[in-house]
This record gives sequence, C-alpha cells and structure tokens, in this order.
Amino acid sequence: MSRIAIVTGGTRGIGAAISVALNDAGYKVAANYAGNDTAAEKFSAKTGIAAYKWSVADYDACVAGIAQVEADLGPVEILVNNAGITRDAMFHKMTPQQWKEVIDTNLSGAFNMTHPIWPGMRGRKFGRVINISSINGQKGQAGQVNYSAAKAGDLGFTKALAQEGARVGITVNAICPGYIGTEMVLAIDEKVVKERIIPQIPVGRLGEPAEIARCVTFLASDDAGFISGSTLSANGAQFVV
Repeated sequence: MSRIAIVTGGTRGIGAAISVALNDAGYKVAANYAGNDTAAEKFSAKTGIAAYKWSVADYDACVAGIAQVEADLGPVEILVNNAGITRDAMFHKMTPQQWKEVIDTNLSGAFNMTHPIWPGMRGRKFGRVINISSINGQKGQAGQVNYSAAKAGDLGFTKALAQEGARVGITVNAICPGYIGTEMVLAIDEKVVKERIIPQIPVGRLGEPAEIARCVTFLASDDAGFISGSTLSANGAQFVV
C-alpha cells in the first residue's frame, strides 16, 4: 500500500518538484497551497496530483485540511513542510506585519502542520518529517531578517523534534537549498543573477528544483531510517557548514 505524503506549498516551484518526485516514487501525494487557484488547477491537471487549499499559518485550517486529506487518501506518513513566503525589507524599514507574516508561515507553519499529524505517526511508529529551510537560515541575509530568523528556527525545530521522534520510528530532517532556479529567483533582474548571485556559487550555476526534490525523496525513504536531526545543505558549495 502506498504511503501518504503532504507537501505544503506543493503546487509551485520547489514544492511542485517535490510533489511530482514523491508521486513518481510511488507515494500518494496531497499538494497543499494557499492562494493561487489557477496555478493549482494547472498543476493538478498536468500531474494528476490532488491539490488542497489552506493556509499553513492558520492552525485550525491545518487541522481541517489534514483531516480532509486523511479522509480522501489515508493516514499521513510523510510530511514535507515546504510552504514559505518572503516579505523582504532592511530591518530599520521592516514593519511588524512583515515580520509576523513571515514567521507565521515559515516557522509557525511547520508547527501548525506537524502537531496534528504527530500523534498518528507516534501511534503507527513510523513517520518522516522533512522541513525545507534555507541557506539564509544558516548564514543570514541582509534584508531578510524575518526570513532568516524563521528558517533558522526551522533548524532548531528539526533538531529538537528529531530527538522526540527517534524512539517511535519518526525521523525529522531539514534541507537547506541555496539559490534555486524557481519563479522567485528567475524574477530577479538577469544581470543581478549573472553578476552578483551566480559568482557566489562555486559550481557556477543555480540549482534546479528537481535536485531538492531528490533530496526529499531520499529522506522520505526507508533507506534514510538512520538519518534524523540532520541538515542537508544543497547549495553548490556556496555555504559550507
């Protein structure tokens, strides 16, 4: 019987690549999204993967959304906390709302999704929680104090929760992508990408969403059962921990 996976932010960018990779690996995938109905509809039509709409920033919405997925597909055994937003500004110009929106989605969203699923994983003595953090959660980034703080928080969340899950068959790991060729990055001025971003990456190119997806597929597999509490950096040697 196929294992059930939820991928938050799973209909676009890195999340879409993760959803497709897990689906291709034989998992039954539910792709969560927050607001872009057109993109979600196109994604589902193209891939056959069901899309479910709710905001990970809302705990009650997560509880209801997870319940619907489990009613449709079965108990969730794989959770990929990928949903994330940016509200960039230099700190002296950052508003409380910009801070709150990013923390609510990028950090509290991981709690809001994992907490309702955790008891079922404990009861079945199996689970995989994979948190998509960021290179900027490792090294920080000017203009992204809110984003960097949230993504660093995801790493602490991963390390602590892994210790709680270890004895009940649940692994909890994080992936920190570097600059990946998603809509968000490709929307940056091409000259900036070529002259300022790529020169920082020793392999000399942007990463591809599928490369992050392959990391997720491995961590979700039985082969990764002894890996927990780890951070996998996928950044082309831009930042070496």
